[in-house]
Amino acid sequence: MSDTAGRIGPGEGFPGVDGAAESTGDEPLNSAAAAMRRISAVITGQPINEGDLSDAAEELAALADRLESAAPGERRSRPQPFPSGNPQDHFPTSPMVGFANPIAPPVDVWAVVGEGGLREVRGRVTFGFQYEGPPTCVHGGAIAELFDELLGLANIVVGQAGMTGTLKVRYNRPTPLLAPLDLLARYTGREGRKIYTWGGIYHEGELTAEADGIFIEVLPGQMLGIVSGNADGGAEAPLVDPAWRRMVAEGAESPAGPSPRTPPA
Repeated sequence: MSDTAGRIGPGEGFPGVDGAAESTGDEPLNSAAAAMRRISAVITGQPINEGDLSDAAEELAALADRLESAAPGERRSRPQPFPSGNPQDHFPTSPMVGFANPIAPPVDVWAVVGEGGLREVRGRVTFGFQYEGPPTCVHGGAIAELFDELLGLANIVVGQAGMTGTLKVRYNRPTPLLAPLDLLARYTGREGRKIYTWGGIYHEGELTAEADGIFIEVLPGQMLGIVSGNADGGAEAPLVDPAWRRMVAEGAESPAGPSPRTPPA
């Protein structure tokens, strides 16, 4: 494992995508989420007179009623993330990098060939009023959540996926709101099932925050056990999409490998 994690300097820049498929950011689902994100930003951070707010509330409530009536009683299927492809599309409903999630900030991420010939994740984001902590600054919790997702993606693009075990964030200086920020995350090494990753947030070349993560490899049978246990939690709306339910059922019927209900070690 590397102790220095290969930080970048202000002059090194943030190159573009390394040839992976372009992200599908303009699909109707993503466009709807982007419009909701705009509404959230203006309602949170800008003064609006009560008459306009009242009219908007009625329109939004009617729209919510229409969408709830049109939606079936199951969750949307989630794609399975793979090392290849654009990391933006690995978790389309992510609360941090998901184009299809209206609570996610407008994060763009892509993969490049970085240090040592390994792929790593780069990105950009401008946090809006919804993510404000101290006045004019991005909330520290939003920064930590973004790091958790970025570091996880950095592991996926090198084929070292795991679940977060430890995330240590250092806030070097306040990260400004409403300012373009550059993002970096890279895999730095492995010891047994422990996967080590580093990430940074930059404003005008200055490192405002950085994070070190230890992720734990979760075997397929253990992941199926987690999914199956959550699905059996008694929730009225299914937590697990049909594709994952099929995987759980197939795992339960397979004589080989761990039981899908085996808890993580």
